[in-house]
Amino acid sequence: MLHRKIYQMCEDGREVCIFLRDQQRWIERARITDIEGDLVTIRYETDEEDEVSAWEEMVRLESIASISQKLASVYRGNTDPLVSDECHELEQIRPTTTEE
Repeated sequence: MLHRKIYQMCEDGREVCIFLRDQQRWIERARITDIEGDLVTIRYETDEEDEVSAWEEMVRLESIASISQKLASVYRGNTDPLVSDECHELEQIRPTTTEE
């Protein structure tokens, strides 16, 4: 089942977070670029101090313990969220106001 989901995410080009069981670490904001047999190729970037590095790793399918995917995010600041003019009125996010 996991193999099929990984293949689907590879085909869709989705950004995912992958937990590697054998290394006990998360790889965030990665893209699965290829699956060949039991090898999965992933690409991601790391930002350490003043240097951004791009990585490509090949990991075995059995070493992948978990994959998560961000569905949406909303900024928590005191600003109204941006809403497209093309968005149907019923589907728009409306800011809530609190009465004191």
